[in-house]
Amino acid sequence: MLTPVIETHDISKVYQMGTERIHALRSITITIQRGEYVAFMGPSGSGKSTLMNIIGCLDTPTSGQYILNGKDVSHMSDNQLAEVRNKEIGFVFQTFNLLPRATALDNVALPLIYAGYSKSERQEKAMDTLRSVGLESRAKHRPNELSGGQRQRVAIARALVNDPSIILADEPTGNLDSKTSYEIMELFEALYVKGNTIIMVTHEEDIAHYAHRVVRLRDGLVESDLPNLNVTSHHHLSTQ
Repeated sequence: MLTPVIETHDISKVYQMGTERIHALRSITITIQRGEYVAFMGPSGSGKSTLMNIIGCLDTPTSGQYILNGKDVSHMSDNQLAEVRNKEIGFVFQTFNLLPRATALDNVALPLIYAGYSKSERQEKAMDTLRSVGLESRAKHRPNELSGGQRQRVAIARALVNDPSIILADEPTGNLDSKTSYEIMELFEALYVKGNTIIMVTHEEDIAHYAHRVVRLRDGLVESDLPNLNVTSHHHLSTQ
């Protein structure tokens, strides 16, 4: 029996803004199996960012249940959430979020510090992961010495280094030109083929087409949840 990596049961999120109650999520029930590649889509205000934050253990639902990798994380404290995040989730953001003064290698090794690896183990693991995204030759470079696409590869390597249960990518190509965007999406496709579970939030249709399943949100509800039958892949593009 397959255990899903993500299960949400009727999760809702209500924010209090002054006297107004804002229902960011109304009742979301989704199951994501290990090894799936899913895009969350929806207009601004649809709830996709709120859902991403809950799935990423950056926030908890107001009601409902969220099971991540067999653990109920719906009512955990901030400290417990932080621990789950460090262990289970690799984040990739639109703005890369790299430490500017640290080398690519040190940026990638960062999550391993919290995981308690020795320095030599961290360096070795980080180097292996940089190699897997084609950037071992840039290990000693700082972010300002790298192109946008290379910075995003460093960020992806950092997300991968801890062998997380899921990779959460929030608008991962939002700051990249279209050629570089396609190269980054090719890299995600390769990671998916290797067995990684990928969840991507995007408002761009052409980027969502890379995912193998698309969940569309509107007004805090799941509007549709369908397999993507015409997955985009540009295998003719070089991955340099």
